[in-house]
Order: sequence, then C-alpha cells, then structure tokens
Amino acid sequence: MIAFLRRAGLVCALGAALAACGTAHPPRKAPRAPVSAPPSRPPTLAPGPAGLTPVFEHGSRTRGRTLALTFDADMTAGQGARAAAGERFDHPRLISTLRALQVPATVFMTGRWAEEYPDQARSIGRDPLFEVANHSYSHYAYTRDCYGLPVVPGERMRSDVERAYAAFRTAGVRDPMPYFRFPGGCYDRRALRALTPTGVTAVQWDVVGGDAFETDADVVVRQVLDGVRPGSVVVLHCTRSAAPATERAVRAIVPELRGRGFRFVKVSELIGAADDGARPGPRAR
Repeated sequence: MIAFLRRAGLVCALGAALAACGTAHPPRKAPRAPVSAPPSRPPTLAPGPAGLTPVFEHGSRTRGRTLALTFDADMTAGQGARAAAGERFDHPRLISTLRALQVPATVFMTGRWAEEYPDQARSIGRDPLFEVANHSYSHYAYTRDCYGLPVVPGERMRSDVERAYAAFRTAGVRDPMPYFRFPGGCYDRRALRALTPTGVTAVQWDVVGGDAFETDADVVVRQVLDGVRPGSVVVLHCTRSAAPATERAVRAIVPELRGRGFRFVKVSELIGAADDGARPGPRAR
C-alpha cells in the first residue's frame, strides 16, 4: 500500500496523472487559427443606361486635390516581329522612377505586352504601389477609324478583354483590376454593350499627357501641368519606343504637382470616391 501511495505521489508530482490527484483540468483547446477577412472587391461603377458598361473619365472635383497618373503599356498583337528585332515596348526606367518617387499609378496593360515582358508584368502587378488594369489583349480598335488601328470584330470584343486577363494570370499578375481602357480611347454603344458581361468599368481620362512619340519632355510637362484639376486622370505611356520622353517628364511633373498640394492615387481610389466622373453614354474619342 505504501509503495502504491509513493508511486501515486510520484505520478502526481510529475503531473502525468493529474486526475488521480484530484487536480485535473479540462484539456486546453488548440488556439484557433485567425480567419483572414476576404479581400475587398475593387470599386466599380454601376452599369449605365440600358445596362451598358459604365465609363469613368475623372474623379471628384470637390473631395480634395487628388489625381491619378495612368500609363498605357500598349504593345499590339502585330508587333511581335518588331520586338524580336530589338524594339522595346517596355519602360523599366519609368517604373523605377515611379518607385523612387513613391508615386502610386495604374498601368493599363495589353495582354500581348504581358506575354512579351512577363517578369515585368508580374513585378508591377505584385507591387502595392501599382495596380494593373486591362487595355485589351491586341490593342486593336473597338470602333472604326481609330487612329489607323486594326478593328476587333464585335463578336470578339469580349474575348479580347478576357484573353488579356488570361495573359495576366499566366504572367503571375495578382488581382488585376476590373477596369478597361479602350485602345485609342475609341468606343461606341456597340462596344459598351459587348463588354457588359465582363463587368468592367471603362476608364478614359480628362488630361492627355501628349507623350506619344514626343521627344521633348518639356512639352509633356507643360501639357500635364496646364491640364490637371482635382480628380484628374492623366493618360501617359509605358513604352520606350513610342514614348521616349515620359520618364524625364514624370521626374518634373511629380514634385511640381506635390508642391501645388496634389496627392497621387490609383484609379481605384478615384472610382471609390466618384460622384461626377461617370459618363454612361458613348463618346467617340
């Protein structure tokens, strides 16, 4: 009996049989893993009249001095041979400058651009400073007579947008935005109707940077500075061959506008605070 008590006491002292000592506690439950909140959906505009794809041109004019710089990475489906021959449709120095200046921006990217430069597409798409939006796969026009661009047939407009999103996923772009910019900015009711099933908000602009094929950065700087207003969406380009002065212009534009009290945001922030920037009806360009 004494031996038994000694053994029992030893067991209690070691805590291996607490129930036998009358000091047992219910077993502790393993801590529950934290449940992460589902990612919030990017803001979009409600469909326009007759359910047409909504069109956004600028943000609020009255809710602070914010503006969005947007950059079109617009390599077309027919430029593969030129890229293979050495022409550069990317602009890594521009992206580096935006990062160095800590400027949020929205990059409207074609699917063909993402295919040609997948590492850059992935890097831009995974950097919280930027957001990637859709500029079609082909950069062909969605209306006739649009700056000489080839035309996407009406029955293939939706698939052209969806093919771009597929190219982004293949490149590793995370969470591309549900925003679409028409190549050349050209659209009509037929194009808006064709894209309705995709759920995108079409994003235009109210300030043309004028950097396409411009070699004088000062020209671009003046055009942007003279045009911006609170809520502006500025359209520029992210292609070295077609917009060689853009990076130099950005280095002058950013400090000047910050000195005027402007704050740079992504398009999603402007849309989230939109009150008067939606244009539900079609406009040619």
